[in-house]
Amino acid sequence: MHTDRDALFQHLWDNYLEVTPSATEIHRILGGTQGSEIVNDHIALRTFNLEKVNLEKLAAHFLALGYTEGGEYHFEAKKLYAKHYEHPDPTAPKVFISELLVDQFSPELQAIVHELVDQISPNAVTADNFLYSGTHWQVDYGTYKKLLAESEYAAWLAAWGYRANHFTVSVNQLVKFKTVEEVNQVLKAEGYTVNSSGGEIKGSPEELLEQSSTMADRAEVAFKDQTVAIPSCFYEFAKRYPKTDGELYTGFVAASADKIFESTDAGM
Repeated sequence: MHTDRDALFQHLWDNYLEVTPSATEIHRILGGTQGSEIVNDHIALRTFNLEKVNLEKLAAHFLALGYTEGGEYHFEAKKLYAKHYEHPDPTAPKVFISELLVDQFSPELQAIVHELVDQISPNAVTADNFLYSGTHWQVDYGTYKKLLAESEYAAWLAAWGYRANHFTVSVNQLVKFKTVEEVNQVLKAEGYTVNSSGGEIKGSPEELLEQSSTMADRAEVAFKDQTVAIPSCFYEFAKRYPKTDGELYTGFVAASADKIFESTDAGM
């Protein structure tokens, strides 16, 4: 496991940019001429709730770097469970890890997922690079489509494996923009599609968190039988509001996160 937090996030970022070229361009749009540093609010990772690769196995990489557990979140319709982790250093990005509740799906989906996870070496899961190691298996396009019919999340994970699903710009730290709405407007003016599921802005000042996101880029995946461009990763934007004690809220809002997951929907 990594002993250097900055190195881990740099590797995650470089790996994310390989399939999310729009992030570089969005940095330029939001950073503007001052070249102000874009601060990352959080990243999100996806996995299956199978013992070998469950949420706790991913979290161990962050706990080793001094992170502690924050809140937990349930997504009943999508059959997901999630937790977030934060670091005593307030400049460290938060981490949101979700897992698919595999046992709640059809026997067919369960069989496919077990077959994928069986191909991962147990040593790979604790290796430094696991969180940005991609797939440890090969699936054909038909299997991807089968998973897609039941769970967009399962299909995405089968195609992309282990990598940051998104990074998140902290709107609080932007120099040129003060609101999520301003960020959305400039991105739309530049031709980006903003995720409109549940409204373009998810959450509210009352919930202490507002979020929006682009729809995922498309990138080519070399399936076992053919290469196809499918949704890859996206960029999120978050503005946090102070709690009654004056400290910024550090948690997440399940109803908003539920809609953010849809940024990788293949049908949209």
